Amino acid sequence: MTYKKIILRRGKEESLDRFHPWVFSGAIGHADNNIEEGDLVTVYTSDGRLIGNGHFQIGSIAVRILTFDSTTIDATFYERRLHEAYQLRLALDLQREDNNAFRLVHGEGDFLPGLVIDLYAGTAVVQAHSPGMHYARHQIAQALTSLPCVKNVYYKSETTLPYKAQLEQHNDYLVGSYDTDIAIENGMKFHVDWLRGQKTGFFVDQRENRSLLEKYARSRNVLNMFCYTGGFSFYALRGGAKLVHSVDSSAKAISLTNENVNLNFPDDERHQAFAEDAFKFLEKMPANLYDLIILDPPAFAKHKSALRNALVGYRKVNAKAFEKIGPGGILFTFSCSQAVSKEQFRLAVFSAAAQSRRRVRILHQLTQPADHPISIYHPEGEYLKGLVLYVE
Repeated sequence: MTYKKIILRRGKEESLDRFHPWVFSGAIGHADNNIEEGDLVTVYTSDGRLIGNGHFQIGSIAVRILTFDSTTIDATFYERRLHEAYQLRLALDLQREDNNAFRLVHGEGDFLPGLVIDLYAGTAVVQAHSPGMHYARHQIAQALTSLPCVKNVYYKSETTLPYKAQLEQHNDYLVGSYDTDIAIENGMKFHVDWLRGQKTGFFVDQRENRSLLEKYARSRNVLNMFCYTGGFSFYALRGGAKLVHSVDSSAKAISLTNENVNLNFPDDERHQAFAEDAFKFLEKMPANLYDLIILDPPAFAKHKSALRNALVGYRKVNAKAFEKIGPGGILFTFSCSQAVSKEQFRLAVFSAAAQSRRRVRILHQLTQPADHPISIYHPEGEYLKGLVLYVE
């Protein structure tokens, strides 16, 4: 199939020859007339060599390459890529009786840039991060129905499409209808609010880190800051924590946290939840009350322009945790900001530790799980950074 053409400026193909899937706007020398957002285009070098096919959009990232050859992007293409993604999840043993929640497609990491799909108990929640994937949503939904793990497909992209995209942004069921909002992760039940919740409704990227926390929780007083729907909290309870306090500024998140705790530990008096600003809570809480603290804030920097303020935020929140955590305490601290590198995050935490003048050791360096794979050609896909620290 013939698509409209984009021709690169001379010498701008180097990263693409290394299979990096982004064409930046400054690399384009010439483009056919009347290319619109979401159109499929073929990219060529200045001397006419074919690079591949991808989706066009307005912005810094002008083309997201889907295939580095002349393969047609159609229903068969999506079905093949989705089956490949599903086979990887089967190899990771993520679809089990005690686990039916995982990421099925992780954008560039599954060679489908601009597309994220999380699976919860048979409902595939689809998010488009590019106009091209938005326009392809019905093909994607039909391809999803060929997978044995999918019963329903819910489309949710009102917060993820580029702001420049003049598209109708809506949520709807593309296949099936509302079934159940209860999913299972490592034997723990939880409600998923894919209708109104953040992202796709839950943060499956912390699954393995929650399991690690469970091993440290026994007989500890646990504080789960920025708790959202309480994932770390109910793992801490299962791990034998003496008490677990969950804090989030959103009353809706606190309500979901309480529902999730009650699903797994009904009427458990070890747990309390507080709808409060995290920084204010940390400021007023007594020192040494908690000896296991989780800091898992939302992205402080969604764009590089916010990087400086984000690093200040990470230093500030970690400094307060170092100041207040009890002796022999363990701190799980995270950044999910793609714009913040591992080195920058670690330096922010180091600065906070030095400010506290306490002896701090790194026990674990954490990242996203294997169902959030990182293409070796696209290191930007490594967005989740975490440290587990022992504070004397």
